[in-house]
Amino acid sequence: MPDKLLADGQEKDDKFQTLLNNTNVARIISSTVEGTIGPRGLDIMMVDRFGDVVVTNDGVTILRYMDVSHPVAHMIINAARAQQAEAGDGTTTATIIASALVAEGAAQVLKGVPVTRVIEGINRGIETARQKIAASSLEIECLDDQRLVDIAVIAGRGQQDLAGLVVEGARLVGRDKLLDPDFKLADAVIAREGTQNQVFRGVLINKQTLNKEMPSSLEQAIVLAIDDALQPEDLNREAMKTEAGFQYYLQARQQYEDNLNRLLELGVNLIAVDRSIDAIAEEIFTEAGIMVIQRVSSREMDRLCQHTGAKKIKANALNRPAQVLKKYLGYAERVKVDEKLKHTCIYGGKAQNLATLIVGASTGEVVDERERMAKDAAASLQAALQGGIVPGGGALEIWLAGELEELAREDGDMSSYGVLAVREALIKPFTCMVSNSGFNPLEKLGNIIAAQKKKGKNSISFDADSGELIDVMEHGIFDPTPVKLHALKTAGEVATSILRINTVIKMKNDEADPDNIDMME
Repeated sequence: MPDKLLADGQEKDDKFQTLLNNTNVARIISSTVEGTIGPRGLDIMMVDRFGDVVVTNDGVTILRYMDVSHPVAHMIINAARAQQAEAGDGTTTATIIASALVAEGAAQVLKGVPVTRVIEGINRGIETARQKIAASSLEIECLDDQRLVDIAVIAGRGQQDLAGLVVEGARLVGRDKLLDPDFKLADAVIAREGTQNQVFRGVLINKQTLNKEMPSSLEQAIVLAIDDALQPEDLNREAMKTEAGFQYYLQARQQYEDNLNRLLELGVNLIAVDRSIDAIAEEIFTEAGIMVIQRVSSREMDRLCQHTGAKKIKANALNRPAQVLKKYLGYAERVKVDEKLKHTCIYGGKAQNLATLIVGASTGEVVDERERMAKDAAASLQAALQGGIVPGGGALEIWLAGELEELAREDGDMSSYGVLAVREALIKPFTCMVSNSGFNPLEKLGNIIAAQKKKGKNSISFDADSGELIDVMEHGIFDPTPVKLHALKTAGEVATSILRINTVIKMKNDEADPDNIDMME
């Protein structure tokens, strides 16, 4: 429909201008993180309006803190977040591939290839590449496999201490727990300033006891988890003014105190509360030597229950008989409050075998970054155990690029241009990594392609320090298969979604007015 029918104040881009604009945005987003990829990648400093600083080379962290307004930028950033949530790593790779797919796909469209055929080819190329990745995957069967250490070192950006901490924690949890899709080892990682790395069987609550008079350590803890505030029933002032209302208040308060004393009879000596507790409960528990921790986060409460076997209960359910309440109690061998670090550790729960990995940091500025590196290492190790490993260092992507080139040549139709777009996008992270290492990307790419064909291996790449060609499998350079598979899937989905955008219309108002919408035929 002609642009003149648009309401005053609206703006509309034609399809080629839209394509060019979206491609430029994708390139800008990609260029932001390209310098961070690989063992020689550098960091980015991000500063907010208050002067707070974040220094990192973690892709999803950079993208999350970026101040962007373009919808395509948000689409790519959301894709990186999805990659982080699903695979725990590979966000930079997914971002670079997605942006390269948009750029290569747009280039084919501008040459005259129909966008639908380009998208068809991209989907075919992505699916073929994912099938070949899965076929190349090697299984890891036990936690003593040295390749898990190698995976943790690479994902932890070469930090040997973090890799050792993660591997120790994984072995403490056990293979069966790591294979549970609902369990995430990365959730067990916590960074603290002014302490040493440590790992223990148990969980951590980032709170201290309610007051200093309560015990700071316990043996044979009987645990109660209250998913509520702990206080007597609250009556409004009008009800308190009547005799019946006042009597009801006295009865409710007495019932409340009886409930608290019933907990003492059950031997409860550790109480974790989701919200706060009132002065009556604090006084009774303090005199009885019971450890109380209030305002515990829901995630920490869940981990406490999983480890100790406690079941969360509401405050109004405490008036149940003692035999019923026993079913809600958990057990831990030992509880210790660390007054320096201001947290509480619960050791040796009777239920699930959980571990906590405390990452030490010398200063507050590096706490978050150390935690991110350890979480990446934990996520990659678990992904490798669950889904296997493939050659890293860009070797597999270069081999896949050759396979897709053959596929495009065999097909010969217009969708082959989309397959070639995937071919070019797969190589993009490798060329960035080579540049970050100080070498010529085209030279290394040509050498590696020739070496892979000559030796018939998909594991030939280069050493980031010396620049020499190596077999990455022999040098312990691997990537988790699930990370690769999901990065390709995520990149393909967001790229094709962007390429499908035919026109962008900027509305005059936030609310859409049906009378002012250009109805596209």
